[in-house]
Amino acid sequence: MSQRNLTLLTDLYELTMMQGYFKEKDANETVIFDAFYRTNPGGNGYAICAGLEQVIEYIKDLHFEEDDVDYLRSTGLFGEDFLEYLRHFKFSGDIYAIPEGTVVFPREPLVKVIAPIMEAQLVETALLNIINHQSLIATKAARVVYAAGGDGVMEFGLRRAQGPDAGIYGARAAMIAGCIGTSNVLCGKMFGVPVKGTHAHSWIMSFPDELTAFRTYARLYPSACILLVDTYDTLKSGVPNAIKVFQEMKEAKIPLTFYGIRLDSGDLAYLSKKAKKMLDDAGFPDAVISASNDLDESLINSLKIQGAAINSWGVGTNLITSKDCPSFGGVYKLAAILDKKSGKFVPKIKLSENAEKITNPGNKCIKRIYSRETGKIIADLICLEGEKYDENNSLLLFDPIETWKKTHLAPNTYHLRDLMVPVFKDGKCVYESPAVMDIQAYCKKELDTLWDESRRLVNPHEVHVDLSNELWHMKNQLLDSYHFSE
Repeated sequence: MSQRNLTLLTDLYELTMMQGYFKEKDANETVIFDAFYRTNPGGNGYAICAGLEQVIEYIKDLHFEEDDVDYLRSTGLFGEDFLEYLRHFKFSGDIYAIPEGTVVFPREPLVKVIAPIMEAQLVETALLNIINHQSLIATKAARVVYAAGGDGVMEFGLRRAQGPDAGIYGARAAMIAGCIGTSNVLCGKMFGVPVKGTHAHSWIMSFPDELTAFRTYARLYPSACILLVDTYDTLKSGVPNAIKVFQEMKEAKIPLTFYGIRLDSGDLAYLSKKAKKMLDDAGFPDAVISASNDLDESLINSLKIQGAAINSWGVGTNLITSKDCPSFGGVYKLAAILDKKSGKFVPKIKLSENAEKITNPGNKCIKRIYSRETGKIIADLICLEGEKYDENNSLLLFDPIETWKKTHLAPNTYHLRDLMVPVFKDGKCVYESPAVMDIQAYCKKELDTLWDESRRLVNPHEVHVDLSNELWHMKNQLLDSYHFSE
């Protein structure tokens, strides 16, 4: 992504609004936009935030080339004065964000942009495109990894992804969420993540017989010998031939460091159990039994319940496309405008007949509340910037809509953590993205802060995202002001 200029990766109306601000408003008016989502994808109890590294690359390289300006001129929509402004355009604002790999919940800002209105408006589309996609795939992958119950999950959906970028950055997101490797070699090169794979049915079919194909593969890759056994007949041919090769390797004193079989069709529960008995009886109880074939978290969970003897999972199409929930639904909304006279931000709110779509106004931050006893998440609290909390004092939480629902936390029973970190200050990047495998380790710790009830695949417990008392009152005062002004 860093090698491409993505400045025109935007919706046309961002540019037409920019020109409107340029001609009709104070183009340097400072505003705050929040990027957030309203509903957890796929009926999940949480989401995994991902994509920040690519947002940083995009912002760093934000500029209009001469041919970009020429193209915009050709549309007939833009004046020369505005086009001249674009020639010298660069991002000069501040960005705060939740680090990648963090467990997140609906309605809390994943990214906060504080910048001149033209700059803040332009970055909306690309920012949402990046965050929405990678957060979606990371969340899906986290579900699949959870269903696997500690078994390794490999991402290999590149050929089914919606284009090269979706394959590359989807694999990156899957690695963040806990996959042990990807088949995507370019992703491995770009992000330093493990690449893994076996062979296709075509490898078997290209040889005179299955046994010769297995022997050849084992000779080439003795330290990573996973043999695909379902090309002809899994139990009568594939598994017996694989066992014969393993016996030959053992007799030749070739270390069986990582070996086993892969099943890609048929009744995976039945075949894996039969194959396991055959391998055990032949003296290979530690052989890996890997499975693929249109897997997702529901099917993996079902196979686990059936006692399938599978301990490695290859997941492709349903993961890389998040097939059952193909979009994340993140939005980008104006939250405040700076009043130059007072130097304070004036809160802005979007109204809706749907209470969930009414935005939270003002310059906000997020505090995560943990139980000191368990280390688990109690709730998230969206506050106004500058609010102070003392863990030595009690804390009253309440549902922002059904306000009679309250939770009282006694002093010293909870711990607070600020979720958002500064990423850009005055247009300069002040944040260094960790390596993907370091983000993965962080994400695992994040997931461990969730109660099991919030991680279950069906009807998970909701983690509450509450508003501070000060923010709640500000929001309701704004709602009242609009009501009385009608």
